[in-house]
Amino acid sequence: MKIAIAGLGKMGKQIAQKLHEDGHIVIAYNRSVGAIDEMKSLGILGAHTREEVVNLFNGEQVIIWLMVPADVVDKELDEWLKIIPKDSILIDGGNSDYRQTKEHAEKVLQAGSVLLDVGTSGGVWGYKNGFSMMVGGDAKTFKIIEPILKTLEKPFGAYRHFGESGSGHYVKMVHNAIEYGMMESIAEGYRLLKEGPYKNLDLASAGEVWQHRSVITSWLNELTLNAIKENPELKDVDGKVAESGEARFALETAKDFKIEMPSIQSAFDVRLESQKGNVNFATKLLALMRNAFGGHKINPHT
Repeated sequence: MKIAIAGLGKMGKQIAQKLHEDGHIVIAYNRSVGAIDEMKSLGILGAHTREEVVNLFNGEQVIIWLMVPADVVDKELDEWLKIIPKDSILIDGGNSDYRQTKEHAEKVLQAGSVLLDVGTSGGVWGYKNGFSMMVGGDAKTFKIIEPILKTLEKPFGAYRHFGESGSGHYVKMVHNAIEYGMMESIAEGYRLLKEGPYKNLDLASAGEVWQHRSVITSWLNELTLNAIKENPELKDVDGKVAESGEARFALETAKDFKIEMPSIQSAFDVRLESQKGNVNFATKLLALMRNAFGGHKINPHT
């Protein structure tokens, strides 16, 4: 299939490269020329303007995967809708608020095209391991782009269509909220090992034992114990942890539906407090975990 990837950040680059290597015709578009040139060096088509992106489809159905921050999606859609032909397909692969996604889908539909939401997980490891993709929107359009998803799931990823517009981003939102709670529990546990009654415990060894079919065996624990092996005292990590918005959206939705979420609320509050300077061994581990799976800056405030 022919598809344009607009937004060549950490995951956008991987998506473009993975699709290209599996035989799809990929058009790479980004605001920075350097990222486009990097993709062109791999044999991917590069476009320096939105108009150039559309022209490179040569009359074929325009399919554009947006891999941009949630706060610029609305503006991006407006710009694309000015130039794409009717019956085009736009895909929001980022972490957008599902409530806004429903509004965006209606706007795109009124312009004669279709928006699919594809909540995408896999971080900087998606290229190697495969992406997990949660899709919402028109079922017929989902079938059209399915060959793209089949490529991106290889070798260990997965995808599913969950229903109407916003449902994909909703499932991804809940995924990220769970992620907050799991990360916080793991980080607190290692802190208890570090600062509890037994001094000089080998934290990495404990994590290694846990990683062999214990109840808490997980990728997050693997990333954590590897981080501790590399930096046992967590030197040069300020411990301030960003929140991307997904847990915030989940907590707002839970409040609307009167659903209690104490674990996720507490994990969210810890991140907010860390940004005020309330940091410790656990919040430093959170920062290292985010860096390990998503490439996020360890000290984003410096």
